[in-house]
Amino acid sequence: MTGTTAHRTVVSIAVSAALACSAACSGPGGSDDSGGTTGPTGSTAPSASAAPSSRPPALTGHAADALRAVERATGRAGSARVESTTVMGRELSLEAAGALGWDDGLTGTLTITYTGGTTAETMRRLGTTAMEARYLPDAYYARMGDEFAERLDGRHWIKYVYEDLEDLGGGAGAGFADQMRNTTPNQAVKLLLSAGDVRRVGAETTRGRRTTHWSGTVGGVTEQTVDIWVDDRNLLVKKVERGRTKTGELTQTAYYSDYGVQVSAERPPAADTADFKELLASQAN
Repeated sequence: MTGTTAHRTVVSIAVSAALACSAACSGPGGSDDSGGTTGPTGSTAPSASAAPSSRPPALTGHAADALRAVERATGRAGSARVESTTVMGRELSLEAAGALGWDDGLTGTLTITYTGGTTAETMRRLGTTAMEARYLPDAYYARMGDEFAERLDGRHWIKYVYEDLEDLGGGAGAGFADQMRNTTPNQAVKLLLSAGDVRRVGAETTRGRRTTHWSGTVGGVTEQTVDIWVDDRNLLVKKVERGRTKTGELTQTAYYSDYGVQVSAERPPAADTADFKELLASQAN
């Protein structure tokens, strides 16, 4: 393998890791600079600044009161254990488990396992089937395998500064920093509050807990369905988000437990860390 080819491979792995780390904690929906929500293909649902005819009316009544109570309670909890599965069409499937906090920006650690898709196959061929992701308020870090480290002067970690990701070519990173900083379980609730067809599905048992199931559709260029299950403390127990991408259906299912759990994430040693922005710059040069 030539030096140029080897370097392109390293950058390709780094891009794949970025995709996995963001998908594992944020799912298909997020927030954009205008206050709207970004769908699975980057499409934007109607925001507060959109023309009245282009967005659904503000949710009112019992459903709005109930969902806002969930939004407040889940936001105040500050942290939780998370288990999720994400499928991004033919491109990537993964599982994630760990604990995340959101009192002062996104913090925590997830173990991410590649389970399928073209990206997962590429990663497996290069010796990486799972990785550790550490989230801090200004950046997240992905720990790759030893085979990857051999291609990068012995360094195992890739650092992704949120502000740097905003500058990705073609606008691919637009709103990314805000999305990552604002990633919390109640983000799914905010999505539902922007939906025009929210309905209470009914009472269900979810992982042994009595919950209330709510469902709705977020509009935009690409529609996205959001379902949440809430316990009697107004805390999110489960969420499912579904949409479509160019490579097929995008689905994320996440379970939340142990709200208030202590969360920690340390920055990896600088000597063992490569900066994603520098990797991209070196490829361009």
